[in-house]
Amino acid sequence: MREPISSYPHVRVRGDGRQVVSQAGAVLLLETVRKTGLDHAISAALAPWRKPRAVHDPGKILLDVALAVALGGDCLADVAMLRCEPAVFGPVASDPTVSRLIDTLAASGGKALQAIRSARSEVRHRAWSLAGENAPDADGQVTVDLDGVLVIAHSDKQDAAPTWKKTYGHHPLTAFVDHGQGGTGEPVATLLRPGNAGSNTAADHITTAQPALAQLPKRYRRERQTLIRTDSAGGTHDFVSWLAQRGRWLSYSVGMTVSEAIHEHVLKVPASAWTPAIETDGEARDGAWVAELTGKLLNGWPKGLRLIVRKERPHPGAQLRITDADGMRITCFATNTTGRPIAALELRHRLRARAEDRIRAARATGLRNLPLHDTAQNRVWMEIVQIALDLLAWMPMLALTGRARLWEPRRLRFRLFSAASQLVTTGRRRILRLARHWPWTDEITAALERLALLPDPG
Repeated sequence: MREPISSYPHVRVRGDGRQVVSQAGAVLLLETVRKTGLDHAISAALAPWRKPRAVHDPGKILLDVALAVALGGDCLADVAMLRCEPAVFGPVASDPTVSRLIDTLAASGGKALQAIRSARSEVRHRAWSLAGENAPDADGQVTVDLDGVLVIAHSDKQDAAPTWKKTYGHHPLTAFVDHGQGGTGEPVATLLRPGNAGSNTAADHITTAQPALAQLPKRYRRERQTLIRTDSAGGTHDFVSWLAQRGRWLSYSVGMTVSEAIHEHVLKVPASAWTPAIETDGEARDGAWVAELTGKLLNGWPKGLRLIVRKERPHPGAQLRITDADGMRITCFATNTTGRPIAALELRHRLRARAEDRIRAARATGLRNLPLHDTAQNRVWMEIVQIALDLLAWMPMLALTGRARLWEPRRLRFRLFSAASQLVTTGRRRILRLARHWPWTDEITAALERLALLPDPG
């Protein structure tokens, strides 16, 4: 018997196929665009930058680039994956046209960025309304997480500088709305900064928080319905004072650096004052306790601030720091929330770690590197990345159920967006026929059915 020379069947390849569509699962994103009205909102916002007798709409061009980024692209030229499928994505501008638009928007001095952000805010309100009980504001409160991210530069770009991790690039500050345990999250603001920007710069945190709050519906800017969470980089007097300013009506949960004064105070806390920390299911967290610190430590901080400290046995192999005490890892945060057990407040703050998941998704969606040279151009790129991340958050929120709502961009691309199909034209209708053997075909068709049931924008 003849031995096979490979473990895989030999397939002959020809480049003359017709009526075959790759990335057919991207229709999920296109339908999300239609139902939320994102295409009309972006087009209206960028209408002042449309030149007379222009063939391509600036809003459509920008949205095409955002769709390419959502599908895995990491530069402007990757819009070619849409250009080769006009039956699905319509006419797509050429690379020179895309580049000219980015230059035009970058030269607007921030006016174009503000127009795009206003359109995103309008569409976000509609997307949350369509989502109903799946929306991030379903429980009456919105949580915004602020965190920094390092973006490595592999060439000399404007404002690129050495970072605190001995790398070279930029250090943007981001803000994400947390969708809770049953979902992912969506971006509401980014501040592009040089690589040597400080982690705990209060002015940068304020500059990022302001546009982030502007992205939220106005009703969440009162009665402490918006919670701002940060790590210890946000634990500065100026930023906490800004959050607690009279008339701002914000809740906050801000990490604090364990200073020498806090360390000494922790050593004096009696054993009876420590309360077991809890897990998300309400059960006690093994080897972890929380307590509230009072007294002179609160002098100089805004009225109503509460200082809560946690001690926990370090994980095997972890090394203790000089600020730890009695063999316990010590962490601390400040909040102005009252009427809840300190264990529940500590759990709420600990869930801020979900922001790291959002940053990982952003790195996989155009934020692995900044492809352009000038800072103004890269600011436009950051807006494109945010639109792509919005779509990757809104589509699961509106169309997916169960564990699929938690899928990150890489998994969405592998299982849903990369599905191929056959394009059938009958009469004036175009039909995409997905392969039956694809394991996630039913997931795609069920999601499209859910989107079809949503009302069209007015």
